[in-house]
Amino acid sequence: MANFPPPIRNPEIKYTQIFINNEFVNSVSGKVFPTINPATGEKICDIQEGDKADVDKAVAAAKEAFKLGSPWRRMDASKRGKLLMKFATLLERDAQYLGSLETLDNGKPYTQAFGECYFSSDVVNYYAGWADKIHGKTIPINGDYLCYTLSEWNYPVPMFVWKIAPALAAGNVIVVKPAEQTPLTALYCCALLKEAGFPPGVVNIVPGYGPTAGAAITNHLDVNKVAFTGSTEVGQIIMQAAGASNVKRTTLELGGKSPNVIFADCDLDTAVAAAQEAVMTNAGQCCVAGSRTFVQESIYDEFIKRTIEKAATRKVGDPYETATQQGPQVDEEQFNKILGLIESGKKEGAKLNCGGSKAADKGYFIQPTVFSDVTDNMKIAKEEIFGPVQQIFKFKDMDEVLERANNTCYGLGAAVFTNDINKAMMFSQGVQAGSVWINCYNVVSAQAPFGGFKMSGLGRELGEYGITQYYEVKNVVVKIPQKNS
Repeated sequence: MANFPPPIRNPEIKYTQIFINNEFVNSVSGKVFPTINPATGEKICDIQEGDKADVDKAVAAAKEAFKLGSPWRRMDASKRGKLLMKFATLLERDAQYLGSLETLDNGKPYTQAFGECYFSSDVVNYYAGWADKIHGKTIPINGDYLCYTLSEWNYPVPMFVWKIAPALAAGNVIVVKPAEQTPLTALYCCALLKEAGFPPGVVNIVPGYGPTAGAAITNHLDVNKVAFTGSTEVGQIIMQAAGASNVKRTTLELGGKSPNVIFADCDLDTAVAAAQEAVMTNAGQCCVAGSRTFVQESIYDEFIKRTIEKAATRKVGDPYETATQQGPQVDEEQFNKILGLIESGKKEGAKLNCGGSKAADKGYFIQPTVFSDVTDNMKIAKEEIFGPVQQIFKFKDMDEVLERANNTCYGLGAAVFTNDINKAMMFSQGVQAGSVWINCYNVVSAQAPFGGFKMSGLGRELGEYGITQYYEVKNVVVKIPQKNS
């Protein structure tokens, strides 16, 4: 956004407890876990650690809120929409605080975190409009019958909103486990949901770890749907748990190794800038990052030259500073994983053009890193790095690059830069990816679906497709009595 208020450095931590039945409570076990400032490596505060006992309480509260005749079930669909609109307004009202809190807990530059609060508000408003437009159909089947269908049941701030907004618009009740690295903004959003007027038990938040709190949710027999954003490995565990418990519906937004293809007939300056931002934004911690940059051979050397020059100017540092483009990685584990993958790239023969090391003595900062002469069999070419590491490949023509772009277990995003519309259309039809961008990258909006092919996930979020993931279709057939002749 062009204008925004300055960040609140060291924002007050207002909520650190579990949120159940519209109240903040301590964990049943009394255990806590630390949340860390990735810019310093120091503890921000302790968070109440939920586990199975707390999940059981949260699910029980949600079941009570969903009973036939409860305030939530009796509420007009249009009223659900108005509550969501109020929540959207509160997200905008508190964007300065939420953005500052996100920067503290996640390390994301404040300018990005602040803007994401407004994007999240847009998503909530979009689904608020859907609340009273979810309806069934009347079907003219053969015979003397009336047949109709019913639709029923059921980034940290954006990811939280992407899940709860369509679920609430469809009339569901929810239990959320936020990422253990970044629980603070989700907990604050609970206070906003309560302020907006959502009844007790409709939204419940249980912070904790995946193997305990997360596993308790995915294995719970009273949970009918799981939506998850994260690694493919955890997604596979969730699918197994969903099948072994009660065949839960799942939507999974998982990993990626997205190809970004640069043809020689593109606007080169635009392509260089967009390709670097595609992989460096949010310190590379983006599931749809364009981490495989394929460049046509006739412009390969010039593209690398300009990419190195641009990387050298990228501002890494204090995420509260307006000029900062890149903050720290989210935690020490991810920091060390990225540095290990960089080392593997060097050992396997990729050319390290710039970066490749930590960028500060304190915190989890990594230099913007560019590799060229990358081949498809290298570890950095196959594994999701989730860091500010750009890998540049050389290609000859469309047939070759399409085959190589699709030679991955992932299929989340893809992009092509060219001034030839026929070439762009051919690529978009041939590439196996849930989102394809032409002469741009990572353009995501509330109205358009987002999700992946292959091991990048199941289902879609956002747009009309996103809300269909949160209701079941029930078919009802009524025998029509015939008058005696």
